[in-house]
Amino acid sequence: MKPTPTFCKSDYQFLRELILKSKNSTNTKEANQLSQELDRAVISKESELDSTVIRINSFVTIEDVIAKKQMKVQIVLPSSADIKQSKISILAPLSVAIIGFKENDEVDWEMPAGIRTLKIIAVDNTAVHHS
Repeated sequence: MKPTPTFCKSDYQFLRELILKSKNSTNTKEANQLSQELDRAVISKESELDSTVIRINSFVTIEDVIAKKQMKVQIVLPSSADIKQSKISILAPLSVAIIGFKENDEVDWEMPAGIRTLKIIAVDNTAVHHS
């Protein structure tokens, strides 16, 4: 069972708008998945949000539990995405799989090759601009 994701209000509203805008784009499937995550999410006040919750602009270290491989990514807006710099769009499947979760959570990620289990090792929110 997946843990319940948590979002602060500003991210939540922003993502809702982003989903509406991306309905006709190539990311429709991801937008729908993200929408489902938002439907079951806990909305928290900005000041009460756990500092290890993954949000927009978070730096995240994740581990593929089976392959024992770690990677570090930053979750960014689609316009800032740059795979060479490990900046992953919020609408990429990986981001949808982990946003709203926190350190030590494990989530299943659907990949073309099958389901992978990812463990969130570390979350760094120092780059996040608190509105």
